[in-house]
Amino acid sequence: MAADILGKEVSSALSGKIRQKVELLEQMGITPTLRIIRVGDNPGDLSYERGAGKRCAALGILVQNLVFPGDVSQAELLAAVHAANEDPSVHGVLLFRPLPAHLDREEIENALLPEKDVDGMTDLSMSGVFTGKEIGYPPCTAQACMEILDFCKEDLSGKRAVVIGRSNVIGKPVSMLLLRKHATVTVCHTRTRDLAAEARRADILVAAAGRAKMIGEEFVSPGQLILDVGINVDEDGRLCGDVDYEAVSGTVGRITPVPGGVGAVTTTVLALHVVQAALRQNS
Repeated sequence: MAADILGKEVSSALSGKIRQKVELLEQMGITPTLRIIRVGDNPGDLSYERGAGKRCAALGILVQNLVFPGDVSQAELLAAVHAANEDPSVHGVLLFRPLPAHLDREEIENALLPEKDVDGMTDLSMSGVFTGKEIGYPPCTAQACMEILDFCKEDLSGKRAVVIGRSNVIGKPVSMLLLRKHATVTVCHTRTRDLAAEARRADILVAAAGRAKMIGEEFVSPGQLILDVGINVDEDGRLCGDVDYEAVSGTVGRITPVPGGVGAVTTTVLALHVVQAALRQNS
């Protein structure tokens, strides 16, 4: 039976490192500060905002919430981003996406300074992910996958990693982060020929396709470590991942459950990025 990799355990270990950095900032007279910019009242955004607020508060990070109606103008939202850029007391900015269709998403996203982009939103931040340079920060969920592997003391050098999913939020950045650790990475997607066979070859399997329970027993092999990044709702209305947990748990070695896995680490990574940003901006 597979061993669950519990996000709360990873988050607890990471929180200890964050508190040390917060104490250092306090000695410098600095309170690490995150400004959250939200447009409208999307339930998913509201849930993440509450979770991020609680996590940051517990770690000594100040959170400022800036909320706009769904019909906010391009100029007004751009002004809010520029104001955050120019405020030295704001170290990180989280802008919820997707934005309403009437807004120019790319202009707004790339108006944010990469040094304050704590969730890998800007083109410059993504260039940092691909080049390995300290330009911005990786998307929090992609970084959460790496924090889990680090917690598991997984030596990735030479290991075969298969990533199912090619989004800019998870699939592409986590592939680059795995390459940095010298893994041999294959990026797959729903159009990959014989996807199950590719997945079975993996030592590390990252499921980030966004399809409920699509990874069944034919996709896995004994001893694999699986990171299930999916957040879906099954036919019974229950939260589930991209992996059919019941179908694969008798075969694989370790797996992150849904809920309670990767998602539980993501808000802690957000807090880590805010603290790192505060240190960089005041070094």
